Amino acid sequence: MLVLIFLIIIIISLFLMLLNLFLSKKEWLDRDKMSSFECGFISLSVSRLPFSIMFYLIGILFLLFDVEVVFLFPFISLMNLLNLFEWFYINLMILLILYIGLEFEKKEGSLKWMF
Repeated sequence: MLVLIFLIIIIISLFLMLLNLFLSKKEWLDRDKMSSFECGFISLSVSRLPFSIMFYLIGILFLLFDVEVVFLFPFISLMNLLNLFEWFYINLMILLILYIGLEFEKKEGSLKWMF
């Protein structure tokens, strides 16, 4: 019984793959649509410039540290509920975690901008 179910799943998978092959858009038919068009002239350079991965990394690090700083805002309202030492200790721990993360990124070399 298990073998029959397995064979049915394989047949359905093969059918769906063949259906995709016949119904999908062919890339070689739209090659001209993907090229850049500049007044009918053939472009002299590549229209798509390479994008540095460092932009992504710096953006992700900014978002990460920005979200972590947002976690500090609710602790301002807790200042009335906690005594000053507890409030200071909690904020110090959060800032220490942020600082350790920043030092880790520096040590890893992620913050160096190299060309």
